[in-house]
Amino acid sequence: MHPVSHQEEHQGTRRDFIYYATAGAGAVVTGAAVWPLVNQMNPSADVQAQASKRVDVSSVAAGTQLTVLWQGKPVFIRARTQEEIDAARAVELNALPDQNAENANLAADADASDENRALSEDGVWLVQMGVCTHLGCVPLGESGDFGGWYCPCHGSHYDTAGRIRKGPAPRNLDIPVAAFIDETTIQLG
Repeated sequence: MHPVSHQEEHQGTRRDFIYYATAGAGAVVTGAAVWPLVNQMNPSADVQAQASKRVDVSSVAAGTQLTVLWQGKPVFIRARTQEEIDAARAVELNALPDQNAENANLAADADASDENRALSEDGVWLVQMGVCTHLGCVPLGESGDFGGWYCPCHGSHYDTAGRIRKGPAPRNLDIPVAAFIDETTIQLG
């Protein structure tokens, strides 16, 4: 065994630098070549224009529901009766399997109180995705054990605030980004 000379040690260091510099330059060139391919997968302008939708709710009477298609999924827009609001607000949070609001308009840790699920302060308007959180079926309105929605495919029961109460669904019906832009128009997205 012979000791490593200073000259050999220096050569190793220079060789390492050349190796890392070449690898770094190769990574930059590869990234520059791949970026246009990745960027072309971003949504086009016409798709982004469909990211929001305005819905006229002037013809929705209390106790009825309008179903619209948004981003390829049904959205339930319901004008609830006072009885439906009262029933939803009487439920204790600890009785709910999912105690999160599941509301894209609020913080992720917001609780599932009816006030955190309704779109309007008076509780009349409820806007939620019409997709069962179990396997993606479309629940039926004004049915089930709690007077809200019922998914007949696997037996999930939702209350009048769209909260899961019984069955295999793990979460409340999701609430999309939505807001009133005037007295009779709701914007989704």
